[in-house]
Order: sequence, then C-alpha cells, then structure tokens
Amino acid sequence: MAMGLRNSSYAYGSLARAFHWLTVLAVTLAWMIGLFHDALPKGSPERAAAMLTHFSLGLSIVALLIMRVLWRVADPAPRPEPTPLGRLGEISAAAVHGIAYLLLAAVPVVGVLMVFAAGHALPVFGLVMIPPPIAADPALAKMLHPWHEWLAHALMAVAFVHALAALMHHWVFHDRTLTRMLGRA
Repeated sequence: MAMGLRNSSYAYGSLARAFHWLTVLAVTLAWMIGLFHDALPKGSPERAAAMLTHFSLGLSIVALLIMRVLWRVADPAPRPEPTPLGRLGEISAAAVHGIAYLLLAAVPVVGVLMVFAAGHALPVFGLVMIPPPIAADPALAKMLHPWHEWLAHALMAVAFVHALAALMHHWVFHDRTLTRMLGRA
C-alpha cells in the first residue's frame, strides 16, 4: 500500500492522489453550480453565493492544476498497468489525460475572460476583487458564455470516459489502475 507522499513505480503517492480527488470534487461542484444557478432568482443572495462559490472553485481548479503539473514534473506518475489493449491503450490513456489537462485550464480561463468582458471584477474567495484588466465588451462576454459551458460539458464527458476506463481496468482487466489512485495498490 502506497502511503508515502511521493509516487512509487507501482502506485500514486498521497499528494498526487489528493490533487486528483480534490480536482474531481472542485470540478464536479463547479459544474453542478454552473448547471443549476440559473434556477435561483436573479439578484438573490443565494444566486450571488452560488456564483461566488463557482468562481472560487474555478480559481481552486487553476491552482490545483498548476500544483498537479509541477508535482508531476517533480514526481513522475507510476508506470501504466499492462492491459490487453497494449500500445493503443497507452495512447488512449495519454490522449484522455492530455485533453483533460487542457480542458482543466481552458474552462476557468474562458470563465474569467467572460467575467472580465462583462465588466465585472473577479471575486477571489470573497476576500479580494480583481478588477477587469480589459474594457467591458458585452458582445465578447455573450460569445464566451456558450464556450465556457460547452468546454465544461466536454471536461465532464472526458472525466466520465476516464472514470469508465478506470472501472474497466478494475472489473474487466483486473489490474491495479483504480486501486492505486484509491491508495490501495
């Protein structure tokens, strides 16, 4: 069982696992708030709180992504488990991970640009407001809104494929791919 901070050749360390599961939690909550905040009355304190939480989660995702990438460089991931899919499986896994990382960056960046283009300051965890560094451009904000939504949906679709692949490894291939991210390898 890998209980150390660093990855081993066969399992993820506790820090890599923490980054992974905190990202899962932040992305899922941000996506759910993004889906359902429109059901709250405009101008209501509940809607304002939902959006503050959404923005804070988005900024957390960016921070987690930066830390994950830096940690991944400093502490490479364990070798992939061999599968019956061979090289195709390795290429597919690398592609899904690469797309996930790109979307983890793109969704919050487009969201921040949308907020700034709408002429709003960006609240940082309710503590500080970052003023928009660009002039208000409502047309740009309106154009970015569907991009933010569709990129978020794409991220969730990629996460779903990633989760299905982990379950396939566990239940079909009977390898340690899932258990090593759970800390049980």
